[in-house]
Amino acid sequence: MLRKYAIGAIALALAVSGCGGKRTPTTPNASGGDAPCEASEGRVTIATGNSGGVYFVLGGGLAKVISDNTKLKASASETGASVQNIQQLSDGTYDIAFSLADTAADAVNGKGAFEGKPQKVSALSRIYPNYTQVLVRTDSGINSIADMKGKRISTGSPKSGTEVIAGRLLKTAGLNIDSDVAAQRLDLTKTADGMKDGSIDGLIWSGGLPTPQITDISTSLKGKVKLIDITPQLDKMKEISKVYDTAPIPAATYGLAETPTIVVPNLLLVKDDFPVSNACALTKLLFNKKADLEKVHPAAKDITMDKARDSDPVPLHPGAKQALG
Repeated sequence: MLRKYAIGAIALALAVSGCGGKRTPTTPNASGGDAPCEASEGRVTIATGNSGGVYFVLGGGLAKVISDNTKLKASASETGASVQNIQQLSDGTYDIAFSLADTAADAVNGKGAFEGKPQKVSALSRIYPNYTQVLVRTDSGINSIADMKGKRISTGSPKSGTEVIAGRLLKTAGLNIDSDVAAQRLDLTKTADGMKDGSIDGLIWSGGLPTPQITDISTSLKGKVKLIDITPQLDKMKEISKVYDTAPIPAATYGLAETPTIVVPNLLLVKDDFPVSNACALTKLLFNKKADLEKVHPAAKDITMDKARDSDPVPLHPGAKQALG
């Protein structure tokens, strides 16, 4: 419990500076040769996710690290997450965005929510993985994705990466998100309320471990909720996107039985024209100050240099390539 409240308090404190409007553009570097790996003066904004999720917590932490260690002043804002983040990265609302790798792949390839409209975005780094957390009430009769037919399921905020994964999971189980389930397109706070009052039978959430709101639900409804194994859907999910893989949600995470699930990497994105020197400086900072981010949320422990370049099919930004060597 103390850990949950500590993470939540840090998130709120760090997000205070994250409510600003449009960003102040920084000056791009001239092309040709390596740019100085040093951040310029200016202001950058970071698109995160739901206030109960890891994007929001780490985004606030990243904003503080940038502001404390460079000439840039950074702020982080709550958003609907991946799809919205990329859309608003592209239109200039934000400078940096957290995104699931499958949504980012759709964006650069002009598929899914970006059908016919490829987005000019690139990655600073691959970061930690998101775990697909499917939590259901034990009295719901749900033991698989197929069992969700006719049930009230929270499928995540509109334009979120969670909504994308939820739709794909249901589809691979032969269900339509719009007609076969009573889809509740809710953020995590409203989802938690619905799970607690019994108006929702289950939820699909893609996030790091632990996600504060999932901790809240599992603690409040101790013995009344369980995680379900969705790995039988993996082969069909990989036909949609090769980025999907499996990993267990450890029992210690939420005090529930260890449960295998489907995971997908996260990427830290910028537009292709983001200044090279800033991209280089911020990518280096991500790893030089990794210990500070780990204090904000333990998911940062899974941000590793050996996987930083693995962003395919999303290209690495030239400044990130310079930083990563």
